[in-house]
Amino acid sequence: MRDDRKNTVPHPFSRGSGEDQGRFGDGFRILQGKQEFVTYLEHSSVRVWPSDMAGHYDSHVHSAVEIILPHRGVSVYQLPDQIYRVRPGEVLIVPAGCPHMLTESADTLRYLILFEPNPLFTLQDMPSVSAMTQQPMYLREKDELTEQVMSLLLEMVECYFRREGMWNTECYSYLLQVYALLGRKYLKETAPAAAEKHLSIDPELMNSAMTYIGENYMKELSLDEVASFAGFSKYYFSRVFKEFAGSSFSDYLTVKRLNAAANLLIHTDLPIREVVSESGFGSVATFNRIFREHKHCTPTQYRTIYGAASAVSRQHPIVFMNEERKES
Repeated sequence: MRDDRKNTVPHPFSRGSGEDQGRFGDGFRILQGKQEFVTYLEHSSVRVWPSDMAGHYDSHVHSAVEIILPHRGVSVYQLPDQIYRVRPGEVLIVPAGCPHMLTESADTLRYLILFEPNPLFTLQDMPSVSAMTQQPMYLREKDELTEQVMSLLLEMVECYFRREGMWNTECYSYLLQVYALLGRKYLKETAPAAAEKHLSIDPELMNSAMTYIGENYMKELSLDEVASFAGFSKYYFSRVFKEFAGSSFSDYLTVKRLNAAANLLIHTDLPIREVVSESGFGSVATFNRIFREHKHCTPTQYRTIYGAASAVSRQHPIVFMNEERKES
């Protein structure tokens, strides 16, 4: 681990020309009310936004996890329950779906990392730290863990801007290491309470049940069927599943199917009816209703937003663009 990376800036901060106002090399910042639709380069789900300007971003929410890495100045995040003043040498991780407002000082220099959590959070052992991933994580200066995490994230930023083959996968490899470090610390701190709470849960058996869901979510899948596969009554399995996964069986299955549908909408031209069938929803009407509740737009709008952003990104490879903002 290279400790000297803490105060290095691995990529130049440069602005585009006036005719490109509002455009980023990685897509657009698209807002519908307070809902932001995070866009990415084609076949990727990670984005890094550098900034060397003061700015203010009103309260918004998105499906991506957001990580701030200040190099200079102060980045002030206002979350529902707390205000964080993040300084150089510190890291703030804002969970997906968490409303937040950001104000940056005049001398700011920072990296803002956004990534879709599904590739990480669907790994078999991640449900054991779901309580951690659903809360903001503030890592302070002069802490060994913070320095390790910062080193990994700066390496990820370098990887992102190099754009070599398999760069999206390599970026996630750094994020995996970050969450492994944070998860170990979390489990160590919560081990006594967790041991008492999860005495009756066999991790291998629950992981097998998760795998079964992952292989069959596109079919008609019921709690009874998965409980039977695991060898439990549905009432007992329902309780231990929620303890293990951090959500109910029905919520977990719905999110699994929504993520599959969103991926099909972005990366294929399948008609909506086929997307519904491939992702395991019972009807188009049910799919449309649930999709809108979770994604805050219709499936067609979602495909249009992300498809259009990817197309423009490929045509205009810009390193950095100043977006719409209010001067602080």
